[in-house]
Amino acid sequence: MKVVGLITEYNPFHLGHKYHLERAKSIANANYTLAIMSGSFVQRGEPSFVDKWTKTKMAIDNGVDLVIELPTIFSIQSAELFAYGSIALLHQLNIVDYVAFGSELGNIDPLKEIAKVLAEEPPYFRENLRNNLNRGYSFALARNNALKDYFCKYKIDSKYPIDIEEILKMPNNILAIEYLKALIKLNSNIKPITFKRIGSNYKEDVPTKKIASATGIRNKILNQGIESIIKHVPSETYNHLINYINNYKNFNTLDNYAHIINYLLRINGKSRLKEIMDVERGLENRIIEKSTEFNDLNNLIESIVTKRYVRTRIQRIFIHLMIGLTKSTFKNLLPHHPAYIRVLGANTKGFALLNKINKASNIPVITKFSSYTKYKDPYLEEIISFDKKATDLFFLGLNTSKPFMDMDYYTSPYILKK
Repeated sequence: MKVVGLITEYNPFHLGHKYHLERAKSIANANYTLAIMSGSFVQRGEPSFVDKWTKTKMAIDNGVDLVIELPTIFSIQSAELFAYGSIALLHQLNIVDYVAFGSELGNIDPLKEIAKVLAEEPPYFRENLRNNLNRGYSFALARNNALKDYFCKYKIDSKYPIDIEEILKMPNNILAIEYLKALIKLNSNIKPITFKRIGSNYKEDVPTKKIASATGIRNKILNQGIESIIKHVPSETYNHLINYINNYKNFNTLDNYAHIINYLLRINGKSRLKEIMDVERGLENRIIEKSTEFNDLNNLIESIVTKRYVRTRIQRIFIHLMIGLTKSTFKNLLPHHPAYIRVLGANTKGFALLNKINKASNIPVITKFSSYTKYKDPYLEEIISFDKKATDLFFLGLNTSKPFMDMDYYTSPYILKK
């Protein structure tokens, strides 16, 4: 039995994801697949386009054997923490042989060399990073500059052609490096696999190719309707999108939370905001100041953005604010991850994986949500409470005619019995 793990958002599951799944199985020669998937909110600081159970159905019906939820406190973090949370969960399952991810580069060796520098943080790199941060650059840009300087000074004789600037322009390369760094830090035996990402550029707003970006697919649905994306997604995805919209009437976007965000900024003020995850000293002043000038969420975010504070970071801060995730809370919970394995869906082969996990891992496996209380673990309870908050918040954003509350309690994992 060979198992390949995937780290996913499936927002929604499209033809590129189908290619990724099949390519991962082929390269790893794996006969079992499992996905660590973000739930109600995603890494770029937005609500998931559809609920996590619809995403799970898409994944299972398209061939993933087991879907496990990435806890919310990691799904809405920077690439570094998102990757660490995902890899740590895969690692602690104790059954995963490979982790597979796409990258624009498609060659794992240069990515490994970069990840090694980031994991070890040699003095020359660390000093350059600090100097770049002191110049007011965002952490991502400061780190890129420090890496370029380091490779220029120490890695001229590298056996792999490494163009730091070109590699770090691309988001999948960045995530790949973070996955590799997490594997190094955890001293994990999981073997990494990467292959070249195909299809549209991730920034493409309107799909022009059959394999389109998730962003392009979401935009096309919002502007032209579900029927317009039928050629960009598998039939299973299309059918689940139809079922979703019949049930909930609306897809979810960050704009749906403008009133909640504006309200929280007004009632909490600087003293509360500065404690929120991802808010560094002084940023709370800028956010509060700009919140007095704009009601429109997009204009508010754009007014806050600088070369140091990128858009996705501001969006993540607003999600943290809505679910009440503070820096001190995250720091306190981080050492206790993974505290549980939350199953969202499985097929027959997925049940075989769960049996292996139950034998190989000492982490609680949660299939029925309410069962988490029986473990009497305060850290588990606090981490999973953010999953529940996020689920409730997700459905609140849909502005449905009737409330959908406590859906974690009422929704069973999706089971495909064939």
